Amino acid sequence: MRCIIFNRVASFCRKVLNRDASDLDHEELALQVYQRQEHGISRKDISENALKVLYRLNKAGYDAYLVGGGVRDLLLDKQPKDFDIATNATPEQIKQLFRNCRLIGRRFRLAHILFGRDVIEVATFRGHHSDAKPSIKDKKNVSAQSQEGMLLRDNVYGSIEEDAERRDFTINALYYSIKDFSVADYVNGVEDLDNRIIRLIGDPETRYREDPVRMLRAVRFAAKLDMDIEPNTADPIKPLSTLLQDIPAARLFEESLKLLQSGDGLQTYKLLREYNLFQQLFPLLSEHFTEDHSSQTEQMIEHILSATDKRIADGKRVNPAFMFAAMLWYPLVTRAEEVAFASGLAYYDAFMVAANDILDEQVKTIAIPRRFTTTIRDIWQQQTRFNRRSGKRAFKMMEHPKFRAAFDFLEMRGNFESEDIAELAQWWDKFQHGDRNQRSKMVQQINEGGSGAPRRRRRRPQQRRKKPQAKSS
Repeated sequence: MRCIIFNRVASFCRKVLNRDASDLDHEELALQVYQRQEHGISRKDISENALKVLYRLNKAGYDAYLVGGGVRDLLLDKQPKDFDIATNATPEQIKQLFRNCRLIGRRFRLAHILFGRDVIEVATFRGHHSDAKPSIKDKKNVSAQSQEGMLLRDNVYGSIEEDAERRDFTINALYYSIKDFSVADYVNGVEDLDNRIIRLIGDPETRYREDPVRMLRAVRFAAKLDMDIEPNTADPIKPLSTLLQDIPAARLFEESLKLLQSGDGLQTYKLLREYNLFQQLFPLLSEHFTEDHSSQTEQMIEHILSATDKRIADGKRVNPAFMFAAMLWYPLVTRAEEVAFASGLAYYDAFMVAANDILDEQVKTIAIPRRFTTTIRDIWQQQTRFNRRSGKRAFKMMEHPKFRAAFDFLEMRGNFESEDIAELAQWWDKFQHGDRNQRSKMVQQINEGGSGAPRRRRRRPQQRRKKPQAKSS
């Protein structure tokens, strides 16, 4: 009997150590509850609107918890960007409680509680598909999977224990209760947080096939939190990276902003390259990659991401259009030269054809909205006009609404291209900061000598005088 008990305990310990939640039975989840004095979360660090939602759900008789990244960041003494809530109330019941509620999502049914621009996301506890017993009428709307295992719909509701198993990473499966201010941990998430490990809940390959975006999230959290991806979680990523090609391009646009414009873009990019994920998001760029990361395209990517990280750290605004314009610039230049050579078009015309081609190809993978692609085209087009400074062209150039962005782009190109580009950027920097007289002199020099030296005036050839014809006698 003792031997049987020992074997069962040893088997359970092995499962916990392997952390494969798909092998654990529901009753084997080891719940750990951290009381108020055992963690550092305080209500003063939680947004007032999130507290309002938690208290109202509790008052109506529902269980409600702060969950996910909000709890994780508070435990790490970071300021959460979002405060998400999990509850046993269904989306329809949540909508009855809040007049400022909007139900969204088909694949995942969610409730958004709107407080002006502040949005509190409330999700109903997820359940296991095998436990779902929908009516014939609702069967099509509850859950569905593709042949590859990707979740197409997932509106199966369950208990908090099931919800913990259904979450992606252990560090995101922590529940803060507003009733007693405790933190419930079903998957040893606090331990992984202390050890700085990103670990997927369940069988990694199965979970990635359910939602390939989880591979991007693993990399993003590793870069953002300066953590290591646990080997079993990391191993399937590269072989399964091509599954991202099945994700809607609109969703990948939103994910690309989280990856590259959240303050850790450069480190995230390096990890994405390592796991063959960046190549799926930007197939055009992958054609210009080298083993030693020395191509102009790679240098430009690292430069723009580093600059973006710095702007975010300084509290400055960033524009996705500028980032995409920089990343795609050298593929555009290469394509323009190919088009000009093959078609015989003038370079400017070939350049504009190539610009349309590059953007059309990129939006198939990442659906960059038109408001950004328009700005990208403007920035690119202005690069072909900076050399045109004679007459009134320089003055008109500065009146263009995208002049500042285009100039910043030109100045950035000076770091990677010929000295002529750097000198051109210096000229425009001096021109835009000069007064009217200084600008006029600079343009006059261009008119007279191109580079600033006075140009010699051409003398008109003197016409020979015709000899008068002798009069006939």
